[in-house]
Amino acid sequence: MEKTEYSAVKQLLQKVLKTDDYSAISRMGGLTNRTYKVTVDGEDYVVRIPGEGTEELINRRDEMVSTRLACDLGVDAELLYFGDDGSKVTRYIKDAVTMSSETLKNDENIKRMADIFKKVHTSGVNTGVPFEVFEMASGYEKIIADKKVVMYDDYDEMKNHVMDVKTEIDALICAEKVPCHNDPLCENWVLGADRMYLIDWEYAGMNDGMWDVADVSIEAGFDGECDEKLLTAYLGHTPDEKDKKHFLASKIYVDYLWTLWAKTRVPYDGQPMEDWATERYTRLKGFIKEYMSIKGGNK
Repeated sequence: MEKTEYSAVKQLLQKVLKTDDYSAISRMGGLTNRTYKVTVDGEDYVVRIPGEGTEELINRRDEMVSTRLACDLGVDAELLYFGDDGSKVTRYIKDAVTMSSETLKNDENIKRMADIFKKVHTSGVNTGVPFEVFEMASGYEKIIADKKVVMYDDYDEMKNHVMDVKTEIDALICAEKVPCHNDPLCENWVLGADRMYLIDWEYAGMNDGMWDVADVSIEAGFDGECDEKLLTAYLGHTPDEKDKKHFLASKIYVDYLWTLWAKTRVPYDGQPMEDWATERYTRLKGFIKEYMSIKGGNK
């Protein structure tokens, strides 16, 4: 751990727990932040230090609103502190097991995820936090241009295809904006001693609920059978062709936005993030091709 992070962790512990005398500390996972499991007086806590450059991408006050909602609904860990800069202290989830692509394919875990999404999406709360996918994409494009990050040769063509899909889906589906997590990576699902949790609400905001369903399918590498189970559990009925088209379009939007997000991180995180962007972009093109092949889709 770098000296500055060590100091930041100790300061947060002192502020929240009135002591910085910990008996154990270990680094946890995460793409952009620095997160640590810390033991103080026999109790385990999670301390998050915001990553470099995240202030350009994340409104921490908005994140706090969504995090508090998730805690109130009982789907996230107990929140002890949330700073204006995004620093955070939570209680560690007892007997926590971080989920993976394989464990999320379990039928019971698919149902648990669907139930959590439904609980959040049907909460009836308007957090006032926007998650406007295409406005965010434009913002990311500006950062990419300002940072002089090299884009793909066929990006403009692929963007046009994405916008064509959006035009058709907007005419087909009148999707209500509901509170969404928007970034349900496998690592953001934690199975505790009592229940499943969904953590890290950095990108949460009001969005089409199908985004969350499509996103977790991508992240967990679901096949058609798992997708069918997830959609059925989430919708409460067997998905029809309209549902499936909505779902596929949402997959397109997910990989489109996160490709751009990853490109904004290249100046900070280098080749690993470039590789991650390319992986998403390649999959995006596959989803677009699949969508175009659907009868009644764009030609």
